[in-house]
Amino acid sequence: MFSKFTSILQHAVEALAPSLPLQEDFVYHWKAITHYYIETSDDKAPVTDTNIPSHLEQMLDILVQEENERESGETGPCMEYLLHHKILETLYTLGKADCPPGMKQQVLSFYTKLLGRIRQPLLPHINVHRPVQKLIRLCGEVLATPTENEEIQFLCIVCAKLKQDPYLVNFFLENKLKALASKSTASLIAEDMQKGQDFVATDTGQSVQLEETGRVEQAKRETDLPHVADGLSTSLDELNLPSSPEALAVHPHGDYNLVNSLLNLTKSPDGRIAVKACEGLMLLVSLPEPAAAKCLTQSTCLCELLTDRLASLYKALPQSMDPLDIETVEGVNWGLDSYSHKEDASAFPGKRALISFLSWFDYCDQLIKEAQKTTAIAMANSVRDRFFVGVMEPQLMQTSEIGILTSTALLHRIVRQVTSDVLVHEIVCFILGVQREPETLMDINRHPLRHRLIEHCDHISDEISIMTLRMFEHLLQKPDEHILYNLVLRNLEERNYTEYKPPCQEDKDVVENGQIAGAVDLEEDPLFTDLSPDTMLSNQEWLSASPTASPEHLKSDGKTEVHKIVNSFLCLVPDEAKSSYHVEGTGYDTYLRDAHRQFRDYCGICLRWDWPGSPKPLEKCNLEASFFEGHFLKVLFDRMGRILDQPYDVNLQVTSVLSKLSLFPHPHIHEYLLDPYINLASGCRSLFSVIVRVVGDLMVRIQRIPDFTPKLLLVRKRLLGLEPEGPIVDHMTLLEGVIVLEEFCKELAAIAFVKYHASSTP
Repeated sequence: MFSKFTSILQHAVEALAPSLPLQEDFVYHWKAITHYYIETSDDKAPVTDTNIPSHLEQMLDILVQEENERESGETGPCMEYLLHHKILETLYTLGKADCPPGMKQQVLSFYTKLLGRIRQPLLPHINVHRPVQKLIRLCGEVLATPTENEEIQFLCIVCAKLKQDPYLVNFFLENKLKALASKSTASLIAEDMQKGQDFVATDTGQSVQLEETGRVEQAKRETDLPHVADGLSTSLDELNLPSSPEALAVHPHGDYNLVNSLLNLTKSPDGRIAVKACEGLMLLVSLPEPAAAKCLTQSTCLCELLTDRLASLYKALPQSMDPLDIETVEGVNWGLDSYSHKEDASAFPGKRALISFLSWFDYCDQLIKEAQKTTAIAMANSVRDRFFVGVMEPQLMQTSEIGILTSTALLHRIVRQVTSDVLVHEIVCFILGVQREPETLMDINRHPLRHRLIEHCDHISDEISIMTLRMFEHLLQKPDEHILYNLVLRNLEERNYTEYKPPCQEDKDVVENGQIAGAVDLEEDPLFTDLSPDTMLSNQEWLSASPTASPEHLKSDGKTEVHKIVNSFLCLVPDEAKSSYHVEGTGYDTYLRDAHRQFRDYCGICLRWDWPGSPKPLEKCNLEASFFEGHFLKVLFDRMGRILDQPYDVNLQVTSVLSKLSLFPHPHIHEYLLDPYINLASGCRSLFSVIVRVVGDLMVRIQRIPDFTPKLLLVRKRLLGLEPEGPIVDHMTLLEGVIVLEEFCKELAAIAFVKYHASSTP
């Protein structure tokens, strides 16, 4: 109480006293602080009961005022005094000792405000960055301390300053071991004693005691406290002794203490502190300095912490979860991980754990996305090796259907969510392997996980099949060239699915007026003229969005060619098996709009992959090599061949993946999946030939079903919600399969037309 009265009285005196020059005022406040340590005998009273906080605040105000009164970049006498007398070194020593109690908070706050409020660059000064570095080591040593808030604010202001001037980070990269050979611990302490130290700071950092000796009286007169404290601080740093065994465990790497302190604070039970620490790390990993990137990846536990926490959060998930819950859970953002089970009307078992896992994965993804290239690669490699291979792969390879479904749903969610190109590539290599040579039936098991996942596309469990197909569908939309090459393109490179036949006059179609007899001119068809300008691409957009078509690839009558292809797909399903013309709004034109938009998106993804505009000339292809479509297309074609006998949802997913593949603007994919007129080599099949076989089977089976057309129309209307559900219709699976087949053929025709339009637009 008495000390508070003294503080109030002092403020009143200062207010009434005539104003002093800034430097004198600054020195006065600093001497007032040093005199406290010389005169006081009670070091147990909290710092808030003293005048120290007030004096520190006054010193800051004076420094800010001085800077505002001087020209930009000019250092004033008060700042010179602070630097010359090593005031920050002294404050660090007092903060480390936390004497009086609460002094560490005051010192952290002073450093934070000094760096934040002073505009001129301070960190390049040795008498600033050296004590700042020492203070950084004190942060994060113990979690949930009263100083945690001040610690994270201090660390974040340092990170912000480094972001403004990345070169300064070099001041914060230390050698792991400082030389100890020249002096032993005992000799160093003896030298300090001979120098007349006024402070005795123990390694445990518990207190700083002032001896009532003649040297203290001399310190009172000369105010030489900064030099005294600096001598001791420097010698203790040369010893490089940790405060305790716990500190050794907390800071196993000594090179980049700023990172280590932030990493420790990411474990804080206070979510706000943890998020701020994550933000600080985000700033540090983005610094372009190569030395910092190397130090960050080789001499800190950043990569280990990221992946170990990811692994532990994954392991905390329930063994069985509803795939729909995994897919639809919202609120996944690493900075907004504040889920309340009581307030959630759509809660499900494991939701809290799932959000925590996905939020931390989102943080890892964003961190890698923002990081300097070397750092990003190292972190992504760590995530792949320590999490995907070490934790997820065994779950994906298990035989339990429930376990397979849950782990595949989680992989699907990760594939959908990931945005960092570096991490995408690591996930792709984890799923598909790195092989780029053509597949053979003998070696499709070279990458076991790839083989297992593709096999799951044709699993006995429809749920597993659908989920795995959806995962591949989203994987195909990621901007990584290796995905499509590994799954499809490497097997089409030599075009050995074709049989080379030199063209002869007898093979040419009879053409009337420049087109096939009976062909419809799609350019003049009303189905194509009702496209709004918003859904159509301009000629310039098509040119910039699609690969360049070489002159030799254009047919002599390209317009006829596209009509042949479109009509081939539209006429595949016989009229008696069609039902769309009975229902308004289900015409072929509905697919054109989507095809325009999706093809433009896919062209944007593939722009930087340097794909050719025309197929590889047959004379340069190795047509003698045996052709294998690859494991992925084999499973898809097998599934497509059973479209009349599979559940509706499975058929939708199979055709969705195949249509996505057809959209890619590579000439070999276009030829193999969308050209009905290629001369297939013996024993080879294409998408068109698979559908032809299905239609042949359909024609036989239609004859055995009475009232086939009315039943087909009823099923279509029920699927569209135009008819209420009623009695079960016989042959429901086949009827639904026919409807999907008809729609898929219309979709392929639309894609073929849109791709032709893109390649032929001048």
